[in-house]
Amino acid sequence: MASSTFPSAKDGSTDPSPSSVPQAPKSSYTSALSPLTNAFSRFSQWRKSLDLPNPGTVENLQKEVKATHLTNFMFDGARADLTKSLSHTLSFLGSQVSTPSYNFGTVFANNNIFLQGSVDHEGNVSARMNQGWAENSITKIQTQLSSQAGHSMIQLEHDYQGQDYSLNAKAVNPWPADLTGIYIGNYLQSVTKNLALGVETLYQRPTPDMSEFTTSYLAKVTSDDKNWIATAQVQPSGILQATYWQKLHEKVEVAADLQLMASPQRRDAIATLGAKYDLRMATFRAQLDSTGKVSALLEQRFAPTFAFLVSGEIDHFKNAAKVGVGVMIESSTLTPEEMGMPPQH
Repeated sequence: MASSTFPSAKDGSTDPSPSSVPQAPKSSYTSALSPLTNAFSRFSQWRKSLDLPNPGTVENLQKEVKATHLTNFMFDGARADLTKSLSHTLSFLGSQVSTPSYNFGTVFANNNIFLQGSVDHEGNVSARMNQGWAENSITKIQTQLSSQAGHSMIQLEHDYQGQDYSLNAKAVNPWPADLTGIYIGNYLQSVTKNLALGVETLYQRPTPDMSEFTTSYLAKVTSDDKNWIATAQVQPSGILQATYWQKLHEKVEVAADLQLMASPQRRDAIATLGAKYDLRMATFRAQLDSTGKVSALLEQRFAPTFAFLVSGEIDHFKNAAKVGVGVMIESSTLTPEEMGMPPQH
């Protein structure tokens, strides 16, 4: 009987083990990108080792100055704001002034979404939605419907906050068919622990045959203890805005704003100085600008749910004055103890 024979290792044959299978050569595309990916990885590690802070958003570049000045708080005539909280996430808002007008709105908010809607006496409807996909990524939608031509609008926006930078993209009334609308993009980067530099680009296309492209440059300087902040925004057309905010005391803040226009067609400048005092149950704001206006606002809280407001403005150059009186009432489902009031006996 013939016996079967098997080739041995001495014959030069080997078993087809995984280690003996020839490896496919690496893709030339991957090999070409390898130096770039390695350089980017080393750059990211070096950048992370600097431990630079997040500079905040371009939209909030002058947030402290706006909170100190009266621009967003001033009013005249009579005003009443009523708020009813139905739960920790839903509330209704109502506002009425001395002129025959009113505004009714509602707010819903939780950890990931913020919804706000309002309607006024003329039938104008506005809505706002903020959707948080992560702690550093938020999509914002804002819209307004009006019976007046040219007053309806929609705004799409997305904010992304990196470790040491912020990125924002915004589109106002975009139309994909002919790319009309207003498109804004900005980027703010921390260069050191105290200095941040950025750029903002605006592209306007009101009609298919008309467009405008402008770019502005931003700078923000913050002290180590964050007790003062200085900002500057420059446009090549000759417009400069510089602000300075400082916290003098735990309850005292001051702010200055300078707007300078130096174009061939117009040369103008406006300087504004303001201060804010936070007392135990009241907030007082005062402001003076180079146009001759002196204004003040007092918000006195008699209880956590009731506040009384008095505002006044004198324009020395125009010899005019404005006075405003208002109340803010909030109806809450919280108990007096939860609102910080002494218990009732």
